Amino acid sequence: MLFTAFIFGLISSFHCIGMCGPIAMMLPVDRDNQAQKITQILTYHLGRLTAYATIGLVFGLVGRGLYLAGFQQKLSIFIGVAMIVIVLIPEKVFAQYNFSKPVFNLISKIKTSLGSQFKNKSYKSLFTIGLLNGFLPCGMVYVALFGAIAMQNELYGVLYMILFGLGTVPLMSSVVFLQSFLTVSVRNKIQKIIPFVAVIIGILFIFRGLGLGIPYISPSDMSLFVQASPNCH
Repeated sequence: MLFTAFIFGLISSFHCIGMCGPIAMMLPVDRDNQAQKITQILTYHLGRLTAYATIGLVFGLVGRGLYLAGFQQKLSIFIGVAMIVIVLIPEKVFAQYNFSKPVFNLISKIKTSLGSQFKNKSYKSLFTIGLLNGFLPCGMVYVALFGAIAMQNELYGVLYMILFGLGTVPLMSSVVFLQSFLTVSVRNKIQKIIPFVAVIIGILFIFRGLGLGIPYISPSDMSLFVQASPNCH
């Protein structure tokens, strides 16, 4: 199931362009030195990947706790359904509820810190911009986090989120170089693909939880990361 993280990251990056594209376009990079510009952009992405890995660790631990409690199959089915529901319900429905209100002050501080970093062209600032950017609320990241929980292992949770982040790197990097190509029309057309991909990934998680005996997709034994019984021979 790890491969779904990269694919989803690759497709959802078209959504990220609309949300985080302006941040990428405003990065304080060297516009004249292409080699330095590339290393600066990679530093920014390293910060984002670090943020994703951190939250992947946290939610991977949550998934591991549920795994040890014996909820692994039900958890996989629930997460698959949740992924599908999130992408099918119109955003305006969620907009009626302020889910981020409990952490509004924290988000405001992140945004303030993020803005101050654009005044500095150092690699430390670029890494910090990526790190803070990675912690900002994002619907696609929320969906990916469901996948991290379903991994039922903290290390796999980290890897899942890193692969998701790596999937967003190519297009998010191209924003800086190909601003004229990635028009609103192009982004809107490709964004229509995102719900279909999320639904397919959700269905895969549901199949995984059903234990249908299909190799790699729906194994009958859900002990994918921890041995069902210790090997004491």
